[in-house]
Amino acid sequence: MYDLHRLRLLRELSHRGTLAAVADALGYSPSAISHQLGILERETGTRLLEPAGRRVRLSAAARQLVAHTETILRELERAEADIAASRTSITGTVHIATFQTAAQTLVLDVIQQLAHDHPRLSVTFAHVDAEAAIPALIARDYDLVLSEQYPGSPPPPHPGVSSEPLLTDPLLLAFPIDWSARSLADLAEAAWVMEHPGTAARAWSMAACRAAGYEPQVHFETSDLNLHSEIVERGLAAAFLPQLTFDPLRSFQTVSIDQSRIITASTRAGSDRNPAVNAIRSTLKQVASATH
Repeated sequence: MYDLHRLRLLRELSHRGTLAAVADALGYSPSAISHQLGILERETGTRLLEPAGRRVRLSAAARQLVAHTETILRELERAEADIAASRTSITGTVHIATFQTAAQTLVLDVIQQLAHDHPRLSVTFAHVDAEAAIPALIARDYDLVLSEQYPGSPPPPHPGVSSEPLLTDPLLLAFPIDWSARSLADLAEAAWVMEHPGTAARAWSMAACRAAGYEPQVHFETSDLNLHSEIVERGLAAAFLPQLTFDPLRSFQTVSIDQSRIITASTRAGSDRNPAVNAIRSTLKQVASATH
């Protein structure tokens, strides 16, 4: 019988790409990872790793082993969920990956509510780039991921991941209080603040301006939406702001553009029976409903 620990190391390599990344994530040395995978090769009697320049890649046999390992881990996760469900109270630790807006407007409220309802349940969260969040969920770095979907950019399918919408968050056009603009088309000559290239928010923002007939002049780039608001309030640029980030104490103009982003919660298949994960999902829905 193959050693499950070594199978998990091979799976980690398939998700993280390099021995160094696996070692960093798991707290081993790269040489220790390599040694264990060498033993696994001898156990299986087939080559699992192939040289690819200065790195290695998985052979066809290794990819088959990883697929079987995924199935084994899903069943183990279901077993853990069944045992957890037999307890009289909800316990354990759930790790959430989130983006800034959701952390500020949803996650903190959820943590406070859960501390009252389930005091033996611990919740942690970290800001994770949208592009890395689902891979981190699949790699079991996190148990639940909050992500945002902008118009025109549906997320790619991820086998083994279940996602559900939490709320629809209207997008607003924001510009300084003394500007005379009334619509997006009026801001063709304006300076803009946007998120960084390569993000879904930036791609949508650029497409929205182009649909209005111009290429936006992006003077400022930041993922901090609070800073977007500050820049607009200081009269320096226009911005697209989700309604969840809107602070009525800020002094600038906003115009509805009849488009929204969708905030979703994603979990791994197999964790859908875990009472701790389900408690967080349920509380997220309650908080999102109250926010909406």
